[in-house]
Amino acid sequence: MLRKFFKKQYQVQVLIMEYLEALEMTQENFALALDACLTDDKACEDFDFLSDETHRFESQADDVREQIKTLMYDKILLPESRGDIMRLLDAIDHIPRYMEIVLNIIKTQMLVIPNFLVADIQELVAASLEACELMRRQVEDLFKRKGLIKELLTVIDLKESQCDKIERRLISVIFESDLDGFQKLQLKELVIFLGDISDQVDKISKQINIMSLKRRV
Repeated sequence: MLRKFFKKQYQVQVLIMEYLEALEMTQENFALALDACLTDDKACEDFDFLSDETHRFESQADDVREQIKTLMYDKILLPESRGDIMRLLDAIDHIPRYMEIVLNIIKTQMLVIPNFLVADIQELVAASLEACELMRRQVEDLFKRKGLIKELLTVIDLKESQCDKIERRLISVIFESDLDGFQKLQLKELVIFLGDISDQVDKISKQINIMSLKRRV
């Protein structure tokens, strides 16, 4: 019985790593899709394909998450641990959702991003994805226990602050520009959802840190 218990615990850990891999592929395709229209008008032909790939990997991550839930409901972990992990997965799920919203805004509203915003948006996306990668390492550390969670928490907090500054700068530049009012609102919405990625990562990072501290009590 005890052997079966540890085997199922290991299965959960393997599935969580698989979930993180699918999330990483979602992020990569999101970045490629966004960069396609930011850097080269001709490359926008690839936008639909890369958006579909983003959705495909997001759906794959959802499927893995459901497998994890099924195992968790099989009472293989203590109730407290089950609750913590389920809340963590639900929080992480917001990240690909924000990415899909950003791509859908561009696609459905046929939004054209002005050249004077490209560099700042690229910087915001890069910093957000760096924060995502650091958060992924935190999740791995929950199971591998390398003792890096608090250190990564500090770096993620700095990344989130960097993203906030870029977001505020972008919104200021948008409303100081000669763009028409409707386009300004469209671009503001896009920037806010991009900023939501690092905000969510920061919340998750703090959640992971609390989970780690609870283990020591």
